[in-house]
Amino acid sequence: MELFCFLFIFSLISSARVSCTSFNVIDYGAKGDEVADDSQAFLNAWNDACSSSSLRYPQVIIPENSTFLVNPLTFNGPCNSEYIYFQILGTIKAPSSPQSWDGHDASQWLAFKGVNGLKVEGGGIIDGQGKKWWDQSCRYHPDLKGCTKLAPTAMKFLSCNNSSLSNIHFISSPQTHALIFGCNGFNVSNVSVESPGDSPNTDGIHIHASHHLSITYSNISCGDDCISIGDYTSNIEINNVQCGPGHGISIGSLGKSGNFVQVEDIHVYNCTFNGTTNGARIKTWQTGRGYVRNVTFENLQLFLVDNPIIIDQNYCDVRGACKELASGVEISNVVYERISGTASRETAINLNCSRSVPCTGIRMESIDITAQGRWPLIVAMLADRKVLWCLGLVSNNNTH
Repeated sequence: MELFCFLFIFSLISSARVSCTSFNVIDYGAKGDEVADDSQAFLNAWNDACSSSSLRYPQVIIPENSTFLVNPLTFNGPCNSEYIYFQILGTIKAPSSPQSWDGHDASQWLAFKGVNGLKVEGGGIIDGQGKKWWDQSCRYHPDLKGCTKLAPTAMKFLSCNNSSLSNIHFISSPQTHALIFGCNGFNVSNVSVESPGDSPNTDGIHIHASHHLSITYSNISCGDDCISIGDYTSNIEINNVQCGPGHGISIGSLGKSGNFVQVEDIHVYNCTFNGTTNGARIKTWQTGRGYVRNVTFENLQLFLVDNPIIIDQNYCDVRGACKELASGVEISNVVYERISGTASRETAINLNCSRSVPCTGIRMESIDITAQGRWPLIVAMLADRKVLWCLGLVSNNNTH
């Protein structure tokens, strides 16, 4: 009997040691009153959770019904646990003044670096307070003395493998809302992004140098690409995303610095575009080399989209201002299937392909797009470019 009691008590202690244990930022001195700087409390809670060696699932807790003012921070890994949870139940708010970034990296606000098994979730809010950054943006205020081209990304995930971001509401980031860089195995789900349609460079989610990634069941309203896919990226699945306002779901821009581009195996499906500048877009600079291949856009719904389907191998800061070059990024094996809805312009499909490095293997099936106030634009198969050009469906460039 005594042995049984001992084993029972020991099992309880062992279970407690491997269970989820919380590190609440309030316990580390955070006030959550929207005034006090809670940065150090966040960092201390993270460091204790990350360094804990006896816990399998430590959780950093940002409690609900509180707003925490946090200055630029990086939460570093690797951590000792198999998984670590960052539970955002309340609101995390950035400083409103760009001067708060003096002495800090102006490209980021909150960053997770080298953390494997990271789970950021909770239903809370990330408020980037981006308006003062937008008001001094060189994009919209080029004549303003001291205007800024670079502004913070609200949340970065840098080399975080087998990780996820879910049930988080981003609002008003100074620039990109979430960046996923150098990650292998990353899932984004049930995320919402909300910033004005005229806010500069406020991409919803940007993916770069990452592989085996999914973005699902999310709503994105922003001033730039809802989702943008950068270089060295493969095996990306995007589905059930609501986009608008914004610039659509874009691959690129790629190759601006003349680098060798490697993007492949991208699948975008069951997505809706409402009042966006673009729908499904691929954009590359002529100076680039390499490839974009094996891309599928299917089951897309369009509502008054300016450019529903667009490939631009001659992407330029100022449309038409870049001299045509003999180089380019190869774009091949791109499928557009079951895409329907309305375009706000007469030209619903624009394939601006390179004369030197032409697009190949472009296939369209069951395309039913109606230009506002005009006839339906229906494309079943991209077979005869001359016919399509005469109908005004594509630009007059040499595409095969």
